[in-house]
Amino acid sequence: MSHTESRRGWAALAPLRERTYRRIWSASVLSNFGQLILGVGAAWEMTRLTTSPGLVALVQTALMLPLMLVSVPAGAIADMYDRRKIALVGLSFATLCAAVLTTLAFNGLTSPWILLAFCSLIGAGVALYSPAWGASIPEQVTPEHLPAAIALGSISYNVARSFGPAVGGVIVLAAGAKAAFLTNSLAYLPLLTALLLWQRKRIAPRLPPERIDRAILAGARYALHSSPVRAAMVRAFSFGLAGAAGSALVPLVARDLLKGNASTYGLLLGCSGVGAVVGALLVSKARERLTPEQAFRLCASTSGVMVLVVGFSHIRILTAAAMVIAGMVNMLSIALINVGVQLSVPRWVAGRALASYQASLTGGIAAGAWMWGHVAAQRGIEIAFLGSGVALILTPLIGLIMPMRHLSPADVEMIEIGVEPEVALAITPLSGPIAIEIDYRVNPGEARQFYDVMLKLQRARQRNGAFQWSLARDLSDPELWTERYHLPTWLDYSRLRSRFTHADRALQEAADAFSSSRSGQRVRRRLERPFGSVRWRADTPDSQGDAINVYPP
Repeated sequence: MSHTESRRGWAALAPLRERTYRRIWSASVLSNFGQLILGVGAAWEMTRLTTSPGLVALVQTALMLPLMLVSVPAGAIADMYDRRKIALVGLSFATLCAAVLTTLAFNGLTSPWILLAFCSLIGAGVALYSPAWGASIPEQVTPEHLPAAIALGSISYNVARSFGPAVGGVIVLAAGAKAAFLTNSLAYLPLLTALLLWQRKRIAPRLPPERIDRAILAGARYALHSSPVRAAMVRAFSFGLAGAAGSALVPLVARDLLKGNASTYGLLLGCSGVGAVVGALLVSKARERLTPEQAFRLCASTSGVMVLVVGFSHIRILTAAAMVIAGMVNMLSIALINVGVQLSVPRWVAGRALASYQASLTGGIAAGAWMWGHVAAQRGIEIAFLGSGVALILTPLIGLIMPMRHLSPADVEMIEIGVEPEVALAITPLSGPIAIEIDYRVNPGEARQFYDVMLKLQRARQRNGAFQWSLARDLSDPELWTERYHLPTWLDYSRLRSRFTHADRALQEAADAFSSSRSGQRVRRRLERPFGSVRWRADTPDSQGDAINVYPP
């Protein structure tokens, strides 16, 4: 290995030099270890409780579906409140549910539906914890270590995945599924301790938190109007949907195709985990040498071929080798999308964007697990793997419509707007609707170029919270253009101003550059339907109150 390659390898581990991140990351490895042992125990216990391939595949659905359903509100909550406390609440709930499942198992009270219910409840707790943890990584490391720290977050899961399933198989074989459930409940405790020891620096927000429904809507609108997030969601869902057979039906591969037992199942998952660790360590190199789209195409095609091998092989060593390669390329694909999402969104919406991506991925896996399980029940395991492999090979075609692009994290750094708006009316933060009008004087010969820039600025306004955006050109004065958009309240307008990034400012400066002079631009802020800002009757005294400042010092 060259000196340069050695330095790159150490750079991938550099975030572990920072104490808080190292402590939480190390504990998360143990937590993920327990989560994977839970998956092994639940899946193998289901094969004992029922012979239905559909119910066996539903274990994967039960673990993943809550991540789809809970992640989005969990991401909004993580952006609104103290992320450390939210992570603690989610993890505590998962620990409690794991303890109850363990108690039921030791008393012989488990059934297929009880097992699925508690897998879902534990998954819901993890879903509440996960966006808070992911979005808080920038608070635990220095900016130069952020990309490596995000990649290490993925490695955390896969280090455990390398050995957890194999150990889980041994535990199930030696002491039964109840021992696996007990191990899972105990494995969450170190992470709970690490989060309790984290002395998070609390920065008082300038504005009050949004209501949960408004926060979810703001996150959804950002994802809708952000092409990187939108592409990541579609690609993650399609990848999870197409490739779910590779994880959901592995118990049946071990039992029916390889004629093995729980240890065989654990071995196959362990092989997948070893490959996944290798894939996560290759993230930095892949980002340097390939575009995100090129890397995803290569990984999806390779994964599809490996799924075909797993579905038709009856040779244990061949199946294990295919699982290693599949785990590597699957992890590389997921990690590249994950890093891309986190580096392409500003901090104010990081939890929601990450949750949207996770919900898309896990939703695809949950739906795919049910779908391929149904195919396996009706047509056989081989046909299910054939369909999954072909679907994976075809997923890169989505890139023709929604390609993945490499973005600079510097573009989404948030900035402060130095000039506060002038307010003469006695308004409150809830006054509204607010209409914003901005005039531009543009040389008619540059109208087309100006219009193209304004369409990009439109997406930035809508990502940050603007509604009813429009652009008008004066019929009597062709040089005069007016941009107009609405906000529900003055507080929403204040939030829009607080969400400006370097990329947003660059777009605004590009639009301003078309104006014939700086003095030619004029901003008007209007209170529509100004109920309460005028006198009730002619003899009612005018209010002498000053406008309420929603920008506290």
